[in-house]
Amino acid sequence: MLTIYGKIIEKIETRITDGSLKPGEKLPSVRSLAVELGCSVNSVIKAYSDLENDHKVFSVPKSGYYLVGSTPSICGTSADVIDFASAGPDRTKMPYRDYQHCMNQAIETYKEEMFQYSEPLGLSSLRYQLSKQLQDLQVFTVPERIAVVSGSQQALDILVSLPSPNGKSEICVEQPTHFSFIESILSRGLTAVGIEMTEKGIDLDRLENIFRERNIKLFYTVSRFQNPTGYCYSNKEKKRIVELAQKYDVYIIEDDYMGDLDTRRKADPMFAYDSSGRVIYTKSFSKVLLPGLRLGAAVLSESLIEGFTKAKFAADVHTPVLTQGALEIYLESGMYNKHIQKLRHLYSQKGKILKQAYVNHLPEGAVFTGGESGFYSTITFPDRLKAVQLVKHLKLKNVLVQDASGMYLPPYRKENTIRLSVSQVEDRLITEGVKKIADGIRELNW
Repeated sequence: MLTIYGKIIEKIETRITDGSLKPGEKLPSVRSLAVELGCSVNSVIKAYSDLENDHKVFSVPKSGYYLVGSTPSICGTSADVIDFASAGPDRTKMPYRDYQHCMNQAIETYKEEMFQYSEPLGLSSLRYQLSKQLQDLQVFTVPERIAVVSGSQQALDILVSLPSPNGKSEICVEQPTHFSFIESILSRGLTAVGIEMTEKGIDLDRLENIFRERNIKLFYTVSRFQNPTGYCYSNKEKKRIVELAQKYDVYIIEDDYMGDLDTRRKADPMFAYDSSGRVIYTKSFSKVLLPGLRLGAAVLSESLIEGFTKAKFAADVHTPVLTQGALEIYLESGMYNKHIQKLRHLYSQKGKILKQAYVNHLPEGAVFTGGESGFYSTITFPDRLKAVQLVKHLKLKNVLVQDASGMYLPPYRKENTIRLSVSQVEDRLITEGVKKIADGIRELNW
């Protein structure tokens, strides 16, 4: 039999489930709910506190408690929206309270450092913790080669602009790839060569031809859970790409921003197969921790450290000390590893549901990629159907998807691909959403 305290929890969760309490809305006041349920104010306070510790609600001082999350509004209502367009982490699983403790401790620990400028490449104590943490991803390096950056995008933007030790100037990049890297290339007027990423990966013979025939200084690749396709290279493919880079004197930027979510125990990064210093490894904490922190790391070859340090100093002097200190404490305490274990299970489950829904419901002629991480996946359909048309059509059905045409360099642009993420979609809605997408493709294509 439920206790009074348990009944309060059940009451709130029922209102969440039936939609009478929506994300972002204020919960009943402590006093009004106590009167409604005929219980003590202390019982309601304890129940709300536990819901907050579970990250289902959050409190605003002098205002009250609110349901975590937000749902975009379509056609004047937020009900029944299936959002495959938002690609951020699941808000309900983010460690707000744990990280708040780390922030508070960092204020005490680094109160003196906050009154002076810090090291451009990051706090030495954080770089030490990162060197230990990266070992779990089979990235073995010394702290001196690690740069703490304001999100991995900062590292990527700096790296594409630096002169390369090989004296070359062109960049090879998977097509499609994420918007921000495309912008870094286009805004600087750099010469870029695309290589197509499909559901089967890239053509390694084609990659060798590009390395041999073009003036390639960097190959940018997302080796696990590629954005937007969700593709993961096999160890065999990674080894071959590193061999080609060594043979043709090409540097690799390996963006492993979601490597923490990989459930394959024997999956290694390209960095693990390189002894020449040609693989520059970058990672981000945006997808697995809190995006607003803007924290990432880069493992640099010795030949790039001096130039990168100068460019980092010119960009922002250094990444904020407070957020660095909080991350150091979070890593050292073991909270991060526990958090990652939960996320691996959460997102891999979503990925399994998504892939099965694709197999069961997508029409003939529609090809899907990825999905394993629960973050990124694409659907490509016959050329006569444009992604922009499908996006508008599905919006009327309260389904949001992303037109992927902007994720290509202009010469390689395709207009018949959409990107999906299920990171913020409830498990029970994934299959329903894929059915609506499949119906939309049929309605517009036949």
